[in-house]
This record gives sequence, structure tokens and C-alpha cells, in this order.
Amino acid sequence: MFIRQLKYLVTLADIGHFSRAAEACHVSQPALSNAIRNLEKELDLSLVRRGRNYEGLTAEGERVVGWAQQMLSSYDAMRQETVDAHKNLSGTLRIGAIPTTMPIVPLLTQSCQASYDQIKVTVLSLSSDEIARRLDTCDIDIGLTFMDDKSMDGFLVYPLFVERYVLAVRDGSVLQGRTSLTWAEVAELPLCLLTANMQSRRIVDAAFRRAGVSPRIRMESDSIFALYSQLRCSDFCAVVPHSVLSLIELRQEIAMVPITPGLSRDIGLVVRRQDPYSPVITAALEMALKTPLQARFDSLISGVY
Repeated sequence: MFIRQLKYLVTLADIGHFSRAAEACHVSQPALSNAIRNLEKELDLSLVRRGRNYEGLTAEGERVVGWAQQMLSSYDAMRQETVDAHKNLSGTLRIGAIPTTMPIVPLLTQSCQASYDQIKVTVLSLSSDEIARRLDTCDIDIGLTFMDDKSMDGFLVYPLFVERYVLAVRDGSVLQGRTSLTWAEVAELPLCLLTANMQSRRIVDAAFRRAGVSPRIRMESDSIFALYSQLRCSDFCAVVPHSVLSLIELRQEIAMVPITPGLSRDIGLVVRRQDPYSPVITAALEMALKTPLQARFDSLISGVY
């Protein structure tokens, strides 16, 4: 059994097409197909359902892919471990982040990438459930998500900051000089919010229900960046985590105020339980956890930015 056979099988399972999988692995289709057939012979198992085209994995193939993903992750960690005393670290760090935390990922990775210029970072916007699934299958290395989410049970969680929800407006006169608003007052404003299927939106909806009010929603999006664009180009207001202010802290036209009673969630980094971690993951965690995010975000809640 060769590492490349496992890589070919995992890539085929991920892409679902022989030719495109071969292209992704930089080999010919016959070479990829033959390698997988040889793996099947060695294991004495049928791993792939074949017709005129790729039709998916067999039940045995699904299980073997799970083991292959873990073996490839351990192999990558072993290769990284051979780098001399963590000098000249190289490799890819794969991060899955819930949508509202996407703007802060560069704050967490910049120190690591500045210290190790051969580390490449891949960032995916994922739900908490998808982060858990991809951690389990070794498709990502680190998750950035809600710490109290039940799907994070069994993983190692490192606290980063407490996310606080605020009202953002372009026209500061809407605030009428107030330094905070109630949820009932916010509900009367024209709002742009995340879509109802997103966890951050469900948190906000619960706050409105507790206040006994229904919000006046004018625009919805599943992208925090789309909300920011809408905020800048219209008179709509947005209820967003204060960490999003890192997008706009240098702009002068956006006013921010807290909403009472306060609404907050703990955000943290999540990783698989394994020993040892690869040097790239270890270095990234160490540097990210030293980043003073809480003080930075809390300092942005009052005033106009």
C-alpha cells in the first residue's frame, strides 16, 4: 500500500469524477484508476462502484476513505515534524470558520504567516455542524466557531473572545444621541440581517422574541460582507457581532451602539483530539491564542468609526 493510493482514493471520493480527480492529483486517469484497483486487490475489497462513470463508493469504500483521511493527516504531520526544530515550516493550514467570524481570520493567522512564509492558509466559510464533520474527516485542521455548540462535544476547544451583538447604522441621527438601544427600539428600525437558517440569526431572533417584538426586516443575506455593503449603501441598520467591526474600524461613516439587554456568545478555536499535532497546527494555535482579540473588539463598541 502506498500513500499515493490513499490520496487518489480520497480525492476521488471528494471530487466524484475520475478525470477531474486525476487532474487534481496531477496524474493521468489510467494511472489513478490502476492505483485504486491495485489498492482494492491488496485489501481484497471493492471500494468503488463503477458503471460507465464513477457511481460512488461502496459501503466498504466509505469506511476505508475514513481511515485513509486519518492516515494522510498523520502522514502530513509526520513530514512536517521532520522539519528542523520548527524552522522553515511549510504546508497548508486549513481553517473552517462560521460566517460571522470570517473577517477576523486574518487577525489570527497573520503572525504565523509572517513568521513562516512557506505556510499557506485555506479558509472556508462553514456552519458549526459542517466544521465538526470536516474536523472528524480531517478535511480541515482548525475550526473557528461557537464554543457552546453541541456539535463541538468531544473536540478540544480554546477560548478566544466573547462575541457581543451591536446595532450598526450609517446615519448616526437614527440614534438620537442615545448610547444604547433596547431590542424593542431596534425592532422598529429598517433592518438588514443574516438569513434565518444561520445560527447567528437564530440567536438574534430569540432576543427579539424575548423582548416580545417582531423586527422590521428589509433585507437578508447569508454573507456578512453583503450586510456590510448594504449598510454602507442604504439607510438600513444591521445587528451584527462586534467582532465584525474589524471590517470597518477604519471607516468614518458607521455608528455602533450596544443593544440592551446584552446578547453574547463565546467564540473559540476547535481542533481534533490527537497527539501530536503537526508543527503547522501547533505554531498556528500558539500564535492565534496570543492575539488580544477581546480588548481590540470591546474598544470599538462605542462612538462612530
